[in-house]
Amino acid sequence: PSGCMYLRAALVVVVGGLSPSAAEGFLAQWTYECRFSNAMGQEQVHFFDRYIYDRQEIVHFDSTLGRYEAVTPLGEPAANYWNSQKELVHYKRSEVDRFCRHNFQILGTLAHARRVGPEQQRRDDPLSPHTLLLCTAASFYPQEIEIRWLKNGRRATEGVFYGEELHNGDWTYQTQVMLEDTPQRGDIYACQVEHSSLETLLTVQWEPRTSESARRKVWMGIVGALLGLVFVTVGLTCYLRSKKGKGALEGT
Repeated sequence: PSGCMYLRAALVVVVGGLSPSAAEGFLAQWTYECRFSNAMGQEQVHFFDRYIYDRQEIVHFDSTLGRYEAVTPLGEPAANYWNSQKELVHYKRSEVDRFCRHNFQILGTLAHARRVGPEQQRRDDPLSPHTLLLCTAASFYPQEIEIRWLKNGRRATEGVFYGEELHNGDWTYQTQVMLEDTPQRGDIYACQVEHSSLETLLTVQWEPRTSESARRKVWMGIVGALLGLVFVTVGLTCYLRSKKGKGALEGT
């Protein structure tokens, strides 16, 4: 959600014998999770310590509640025991400052300063009955980006479809903006990208290309004109020769 940031650390342990068969082992996970939000102008930090066994969370510590909570019956004994340990509960409550805020000051500064420029691609879909233009911006960070299609220098508003911003898994994002239109002769389209990593707007231009059938008709017209010119030239040559021969006979 908007206004929230997450910080997570995880420890994964495989519990079981040394058998080569992975199906005989069990997976235990401990995750530290920090959630940062800004509500009503006040910063709020929530710390969670989650315990996951065999892909199912069984118990967690919630700093908002200030205690351990069982998620499944399997986690109830652990939650009851840990809540009885006052020093442990106090230590977990202090993780909001010691773990969350401390690491956010380090990693948050790096994250806000990180800038990765978008890689822009644009292409058309030859199978569409109309011209379908697709503008793709890939591998950019931070997430905020604006992509627009321009038609003859003006922003296109009809037939524009915006894709979802997708995570690439490496802190970068990708997204697409599609324009469906019927280009006329002389129309010029451009995909324009605005992002904080760019010093100026990134613009890539697209102009309608002549279709294969239109090119074929043009070539047929050229070939037909050339053949017609050849026949006219041959016919005119034969006519002049025959006229010249006839004049010579009349002179004798």
